[in-house]
Amino acid sequence: MTNPNPVSGSPDKEPATEAQESLSEARATPTQPAGDTEQTVPATATAKRPAPAGESRPGMGRMFLDNLWAANTVTVTVLAVLLAMVVGAVLIIVSDPEVLATYSYITARPSDALNASWTVVSEAYANLFKGAIFDPDAVGFTAVMSPISETLTYAAPLVFTGLSVALAFRGGLFNIGAQGQATIAVILAAVAGFALPLPPVVHLLVALIAGALGGALWGFIPGILKARAGAHEVINTIMLNYVAVYFLSWIIVQNGVQNPNRSDAISKPVDSTAQLPRLLGDDLRVHAGILLAVAATWFIAWLLNRSTLGFELRAVGANPDAARTAGISVTKTYVLVMVLAGMLAGLGGSTMVLGTTATALTPLVIAQIGFDGILVALLGRVKPWGVLLAALLFGALQAGGNRMQSYSGISLELVTVLQALIVIFIAAPALVKTIFQLRAARAARLQTSLAKGW
Repeated sequence: MTNPNPVSGSPDKEPATEAQESLSEARATPTQPAGDTEQTVPATATAKRPAPAGESRPGMGRMFLDNLWAANTVTVTVLAVLLAMVVGAVLIIVSDPEVLATYSYITARPSDALNASWTVVSEAYANLFKGAIFDPDAVGFTAVMSPISETLTYAAPLVFTGLSVALAFRGGLFNIGAQGQATIAVILAAVAGFALPLPPVVHLLVALIAGALGGALWGFIPGILKARAGAHEVINTIMLNYVAVYFLSWIIVQNGVQNPNRSDAISKPVDSTAQLPRLLGDDLRVHAGILLAVAATWFIAWLLNRSTLGFELRAVGANPDAARTAGISVTKTYVLVMVLAGMLAGLGGSTMVLGTTATALTPLVIAQIGFDGILVALLGRVKPWGVLLAALLFGALQAGGNRMQSYSGISLELVTVLQALIVIFIAAPALVKTIFQLRAARAARLQTSLAKGW
């Protein structure tokens, strides 16, 4: 017998009637398209409805905390840096004999080992920060701005070489030749800097263009070989690195290039008219190269995301066969991407010799900026603005490492170890997720929106 005054959803409703209404409601409930990976979640599940009695809707702060510990790119990157710093702290402790001696009696007096470890690690990282960012004890404009100046000076060429590797990678190529491309560029830029008698602004522009064209030429060679003959770009660029290095060693000691007042392998100095202007005065080394690096980052970001060439480049990098079927010239794209990558690396080399880092050619004039550019590109996840941030981090580590070595007695090689550890953890996100028990970013978003049905 049915209830004479039934109410929807009451326990007195007949089972058959209730089943029919449930079936009708299920048929009327829209679901997501079949192509969506989350098609099992009905649309009504994501619709907003009032919170149950006695419960409150989570605020923005709660939603932020729920998603903060998700395995997104930013979280994994920050935690990778943190892990590298922790491992670096262990290496600092192990490398100090006095601190290690306190661990021989740690069971008797554990406070000695802990205090000594904290002192040496905190002092080292404090000097790293003071040398890279800011020294609270500094007095005067030059002393206050010196850490930032050094960081930006080291970061400027790394931005260019990192963009070079990242751009080639987005086009499906692995450019190991940024070192050689920067080497050829530094030769041409320096020669143009001391051999051409030109007025100030024009002289600088000509030297920069000469360096960019030198890098573009050194990128064109592996690009055309890859496009026409199918030669692997990794092998070609590595071999061209050796050619560039030996060519640099040879040309430095030639008449007209070698400094006549020196007996060692060093070229004539670049004229002041061809040097990049300093941004914070003559007492600080930061120069206009960092501004060029930011402009290049913006241009590459626009090229990849807003231009037709960038679309073709990304299409070829994702699937060259499909791009060819769609009418995109894979051959032309390979050549163009390597030319652009070489040009970027060339600008990185040019900022080394036309800036304040080195104003003359030496066998080690560009250090390892080409190989460091590979690390910067990986740390920046081959995205232009990520590359810029990664270059700033590496520049800060280099600048701070100099002070850490001088004031704390920590070997400068530890900075290289930190850089390598950061890249290792970045390249192994599954390890970071496992250590910190990170949830998948997608699962965190679904949990926020669907856990309570709000």
